[in-house]
Amino acid sequence: MNQEQPQDTICAIATAQGGAIGLIRVSGPEAIGITDCIFTPAGEPVKPLTARPAYTLTFGHIKNAEGEIVDEVLVSLFRAPRSYTGEDATEISCHGSPYILGRVMQLLIDHGCRPARPGEYTQRAFLNGKMDLSQAEAVADLIASTSAAQHRLAMNQMRGAFSQELGKLRDELLHLTSLMELELDFSDHEELEFAPRTELQALSGRIERLISRLVDSFATGNALKNGIPVAIVGETNAGKSTLLNALVGEERSIVSDIHGTTRDVIEDTIQLGGATFRFIDTAGIRNTTDAIEVLGIERSFQAIRKADIVLWVIDQTEAKKQIASLSGKVIPLCEGKRLILVLNKSDLGTPDTDVSTAGFPPGTQTIRLSAKNKAELDKLQVMLVEAARLPAISSGDIIVTNARHYEALVRALEAIRRVQKGLVSGLPGDLVAQDLRECLFHLADIIGQVTNGEVLDNIFEHFCIGK
Repeated sequence: MNQEQPQDTICAIATAQGGAIGLIRVSGPEAIGITDCIFTPAGEPVKPLTARPAYTLTFGHIKNAEGEIVDEVLVSLFRAPRSYTGEDATEISCHGSPYILGRVMQLLIDHGCRPARPGEYTQRAFLNGKMDLSQAEAVADLIASTSAAQHRLAMNQMRGAFSQELGKLRDELLHLTSLMELELDFSDHEELEFAPRTELQALSGRIERLISRLVDSFATGNALKNGIPVAIVGETNAGKSTLLNALVGEERSIVSDIHGTTRDVIEDTIQLGGATFRFIDTAGIRNTTDAIEVLGIERSFQAIRKADIVLWVIDQTEAKKQIASLSGKVIPLCEGKRLILVLNKSDLGTPDTDVSTAGFPPGTQTIRLSAKNKAELDKLQVMLVEAARLPAISSGDIIVTNARHYEALVRALEAIRRVQKGLVSGLPGDLVAQDLRECLFHLADIIGQVTNGEVLDNIFEHFCIGK
């Protein structure tokens, strides 16, 4: 990767508005000197920040050009390369008033700083070798985490667990590539073979299995990162919206005795078992000539296709009729998904029939409850966690959550499989070596060794300002 190192000094407010304390971060070659220009340490003797050692905390005042005190602050001092960005840096802790934060920022800018772009601090940390690109991306995931599982995955990646796994893969590949390249150097001696083909096949097979395992983990990682999609479907007035409101604990959907009230998908999330579940309330499925309702029903079918778990809500007082009416439409879309039949309205008395799961996808479960009275809701939540089949995540577990990483791993997997085929079919060494180099390229792309500036800008522009 050929990236120019930053030469300017940046500043940004790193805390959200409304807090009692505000934090302003300054980083770059002039960070300490510029902070000195607006900061006066309290006490005697007055010693400028430039003369103080790293990792010190200094109390003092921020003053404007006229010498008036803007605020009493604490300044933390960091010196390159032992800082988050790898540059000289300061952090100014002041009162959280928007006016005070704005004035301090303006003073810093007046003395030579420029406002930081989103993600620029972490981007500089990457460019200065403080972390690789996969670790830098994990910083954004950590900030955005809303569940225990998301937090644990982001922490594992940020601490380098994913990078270490990729490092092992690259070492194996480099060994394999070096043997192939060595043979190419002596191509005029065809009798020379620096590595038996059976050994190379075994090595490439082991690499293929490792990459394949990472690729397969993306389905789980994507669900943990973005939420496990759960479609709530059924006929009109079966109680779908009531169930959504009961699950999320607030009135998210309109509940009415009028058929066809819900005409579009409504989404909300809750935390269950340390993971995020993303519930999608859909339009009631029925025959109708209302053009808007027809569009809503089509979106209901789309929601089923995209869901991992389907909650088919059935009015238990007419269960036999509703199952017969919708089976042909719902069941074919649930192939490969976890289906739970929610026999609702248990508060209205005895059901009209016992429901058998014969003819439903394997593993289909049933539960009787009252969404209105929230009866048996806790049992449904347990069923959802079990249906998600999420692995227990511990420190060091490698699960791919990033779509960019997944794409690169898929391409690396394709390349190593071509290597395997080439070795089996006796393909010339130069062609096999080309596929090996391609596999190495895609793995290096994940950690940022070959990533171009356009890709970096796209990654870091989605960070928050101040990080």
